[in-house]
Amino acid sequence: MDYFQHTPVIRTQRLHLRKLTMKDAGDVFEYSKDPLVAEHVLWDAHRSVSESKGYIRYMMRKYRYGEPSSWGIVWDAEEKVIGTIGFMWIQPENAAAEVGYSLARRFWNRGIMTEALQALIRYGFEEMHLNRIEAIHETDNPASGAVMRKCGMLHEGTMRSKLINKGKFVDVELYAILRRDFQK
Repeated sequence: MDYFQHTPVIRTQRLHLRKLTMKDAGDVFEYSKDPLVAEHVLWDAHRSVSESKGYIRYMMRKYRYGEPSSWGIVWDAEEKVIGTIGFMWIQPENAAAEVGYSLARRFWNRGIMTEALQALIRYGFEEMHLNRIEAIHETDNPASGAVMRKCGMLHEGTMRSKLINKGKFVDVELYAILRRDFQK
């Protein structure tokens, strides 16, 4: 899957999605230090720019080895990274993938993540030729489910105690969109 060694820039009306670079460390730290941003993701709030640099190094290794990875979400008005979105895993044999995302709190409730997720779904179906794209969110984070529904994803069920996050088992909601749903 060389989709990730040659990760393209994806443009939307207000954003562009691109590979992260070390120059983004300050921007990444700015939003990832927020405990509310980190509350429902599997990473802890960053305590230093050094932690953000470590995350970027990790993403750069994933790019280099062609592994599923994340794009930085760049707010065009400020040319600033305000979050990430990407593929958590891909099953080429099943033409399926899972997406995940995070966003700076000051950009919540502005349609930003919906715009980014719609772009990634389009890329997944049109360029990667996926048949199924799924996403999960913790049950106590219904705003993420609203983003998924706005992008045409359908709720497929609740998975009880699916993950351990911040030291406790959490229930998650599973959403998915199929190629045939997207084409309608």
